[in-house]
Amino acid sequence: MAIRLSPQEDALEVTHEINVTPFIDVMLVLLIIFMVAAPLSTVDVNVDLPASTAEPAPRPDKPLFLTIKPDLSLALGETPIDRSGLARALDAQTQSDKQERVFVRADRVVPYGEVMEVMNLLRAAGYLKIGLVGLEETPAVSPGASATAATPPQPPAAIPAGIKP
Repeated sequence: MAIRLSPQEDALEVTHEINVTPFIDVMLVLLIIFMVAAPLSTVDVNVDLPASTAEPAPRPDKPLFLTIKPDLSLALGETPIDRSGLARALDAQTQSDKQERVFVRADRVVPYGEVMEVMNLLRAAGYLKIGLVGLEETPAVSPGASATAATPPQPPAAIPAGIKP
């Protein structure tokens, strides 16, 4: 409550008005605290991404596969090549068509950095349409479903990611 002094009387008169200035000050301080703290709470978020159920794209007639083997050697199709001759081998295979998609497949034990290095070699050679090849697996049984209702697991097929056989 606030008190108003009237010039005619010595008595203090009580007013029923709320002083909102301290309330606004506190709210602005809280707003600033939340604005600073909110971005910090999203760092290091562990995410378990689900499998995609998207309809695969049609498979090309003759896909061009670049394979990274476990010993980090490269093979274009079935032919082993060295990293320095990758651009020449791609140009020979595609008749210098830089718009042709190159499917990169790597063994599970190949470090991510090596895959990125090969993708950088492809970019330096002018091949910007790159597809990553993965295994297509059957979806896992949800925790609420019974195990007998699930289909038996099938061996995965080596199919480029997003390409329908």
